[in-house]
Amino acid sequence: MSTPEEEEANIGKVLTFLREWDRGDSRVRGRMLTAFLSRNPGRRLCDVELQLAQVSSLFLARITTWTRLTYMCGTFLGLQLKAIGIFLSASNHDQYLMEFLEDGGVLTLLDILSHSQSKEEEKVEALRLLLTISNAGRKYKEVICESHGVKAIAEFLAQSNTDEPLEAAWALLESLSRGNPRYQNQVYKALIALMTCSSPKAQQRVLHSLHTVQSKMKTAHHSIVEPLLGLLSSLHLEVQDEAINLILGLRCYEVRPLLLDGLVALLRPTKENVQHQNMQESEIIQMTGSLPVFVQQAAAAKSIRLLAEDSQEVSRELLSLGVIQRLLYAMGNREHTDAQIQASLALKHFVRSFPNIEEHVQRGIGSTLFAAFMNQADTLYMNMDETQAEILLTNKVNITEVWYGDNSEG
Repeated sequence: MSTPEEEEANIGKVLTFLREWDRGDSRVRGRMLTAFLSRNPGRRLCDVELQLAQVSSLFLARITTWTRLTYMCGTFLGLQLKAIGIFLSASNHDQYLMEFLEDGGVLTLLDILSHSQSKEEEKVEALRLLLTISNAGRKYKEVICESHGVKAIAEFLAQSNTDEPLEAAWALLESLSRGNPRYQNQVYKALIALMTCSSPKAQQRVLHSLHTVQSKMKTAHHSIVEPLLGLLSSLHLEVQDEAINLILGLRCYEVRPLLLDGLVALLRPTKENVQHQNMQESEIIQMTGSLPVFVQQAAAAKSIRLLAEDSQEVSRELLSLGVIQRLLYAMGNREHTDAQIQASLALKHFVRSFPNIEEHVQRGIGSTLFAAFMNQADTLYMNMDETQAEILLTNKVNITEVWYGDNSEG
């Protein structure tokens, strides 16, 4: 415990400190901040004079105001943000958080994110401060969102390519998605918009975050389907895996018909640019195909298998969309082995789950090729010749309504 005399002496020191701050220019204040940071290591407020004198709020207000007025110049921005961080991370930080918010601190931090002259490390520091604020509770998350924070963070994410800023921004966006029901839909739509970003690491994070947020929502927005299907063409397995996990998570939402229709369509890539109508299907594939398209075809087949294995109802819906004919088509794509494997495994599920399909498929592709398929579906591609591939690519198998009603052929 301090004696009254010691406390009075400390107050005198602090008031002298504040007068020096008020009279000093930016260089003087910069030196004072450096000294303040050295006395409070590890982002902890342990400056005895400030604590005892109970005038730390006055100092925080001065730093906040100076930051707001000078951040566009950026000369001392790093020091300013680190000093603010000491107050916001203090054990009794609620008082400082409210004061910082009342002084427009959140708006200043969000402006720093979009300011082209701010350095990357300064933007990371601003994101960390926003994360501290967000983690303090629901009312603080709402202040960030009310200040158009979700939009600012999403725009920053879309433009950032380096790891540290990406990680800091994702941590903040994920924090805003938790315990923030009033603005959950806003975060959700921002995540959907971010699915089209170019960074594979960002794509992986947005898909993971979307899966988490979507599981808490009663409905799914239809705009999620197109970019999600587009990400199946990613050459990065971690992105593909997250995309497939999200597809599986959407199977119980009202977007399922749109999703299933899109997946089935991907099994047969479009040939809009083909002018020669008398070409063989194998030649069309060589002419119009590309690795991302074939990767997408394989991922669509895998997604279809996983969805169908999980639900007979989904299997029937897929059958109504003509999935069998298109799976056979994908099995004939000798340009991409994985597309053949995934399509074969998916078709194997349907043949085993609905025995009457067997005779239709056998009749459509011939007994020799069908026997090879039934013997070992996942290695069929290894012994497939060009003639067999063409049979698959031009198959006319049409099973859409046979499994509704009394199981008689439609």
